[in-house]
Amino acid sequence: LSAQDQLQQKIICPGPVTCLTASPNGLYILAGVAESIYLWEVSNGNLLAILNRHYQDLTCLCFTDDSSHFLSGAKDCLALVWNLYSVLQAEPSQIPDPRHVWSRHSLPITDLCCGFGGPLARAATASLDQTAKLWEISSGELLLSVLFDVGIMAVTLDLSEYHMFCGGMDGSIFQVDLCTWPVQRDRTFQTERENGKVFKGHRNQVTCLSVSTDGSLLLSGSHDETVRLWDIQSKQCLKTMNHKGPVTNAFIVLAPANMFNPDGKPSVPLPKFSKHLHGTESSDEPGAEGVTLRLGLHQQEPGQSYLEKAERMYSQMYLTREKNLVGDQEHLTIQVSELEEEVSNLRKINKDLFNFSARIITNPAK
Repeated sequence: LSAQDQLQQKIICPGPVTCLTASPNGLYILAGVAESIYLWEVSNGNLLAILNRHYQDLTCLCFTDDSSHFLSGAKDCLALVWNLYSVLQAEPSQIPDPRHVWSRHSLPITDLCCGFGGPLARAATASLDQTAKLWEISSGELLLSVLFDVGIMAVTLDLSEYHMFCGGMDGSIFQVDLCTWPVQRDRTFQTERENGKVFKGHRNQVTCLSVSTDGSLLLSGSHDETVRLWDIQSKQCLKTMNHKGPVTNAFIVLAPANMFNPDGKPSVPLPKFSKHLHGTESSDEPGAEGVTLRLGLHQQEPGQSYLEKAERMYSQMYLTREKNLVGDQEHLTIQVSELEEEVSNLRKINKDLFNFSARIITNPAK
């Protein structure tokens, strides 16, 4: 944070946080603390669940794009798939069961990545056991396992899911084609044979990977204290950004409309995140409120209900998206009118040329 940046909220967690993610709809936050998963509700700071199904420390968490499911990976070699609705419905006394338990890795899970399609999406897992695996979330079935000659620290898919990119312990980044024929469930990636599918440049382990939305650029971060931007087609490094320590995370994101507005400030303040499970708060925490559901508009009371808070958050989120879209729409309209004008000019020139040529041909020089 620079001097002019203001810290909006400092949230004290029950222990060191090893991984953290927010749901794409902006309503929930997940954190891995030791071998437990903590689930908070953003709008009111309630701690909704503590999930203890891993046997060792968490290493990674990610949501599906529709926020209906989330995946957790840990040092116990397990990747678990959770249905968010089932977790929220469970009684505080019982630990909900994960939808799937993926136990095909033999060493700690290092990274997770979810594709497109909500509960019908495919997910990729990376592990120190030198494999990256591709799974189907709906059935829990293993679709593909690729064996490398180094431990895999990071994995990601491009938006069209044609390729899976895997970052290795030695700094190599491997490109696995998912649409090759014949289809094999178990593959071995032999670097010397697949020379055109390796990005070479990092001198230490790759920690994170991210693909641009058009599938042309790859961003990678490494313990060699650099972030690199690659052209996927040619495997050339386009840009290297140096840092003063190991890079732990980096990703490409669509810039929100108000990102470059100097006066842009968060309009919804973050509440304090609760340390105790919702409904079991100790009495020494004043102001611990329950969820208010107000269904009848005639029962107007002071204070916002949960539904109104959620509505407000959604409107804030979509406002920036609409601004982007409206800007694009205006730009397109201007482009279309310019092109129409150019077409009419060209038609006129074409007509004049035709008349001129016709005159020369029909009136030969005397």
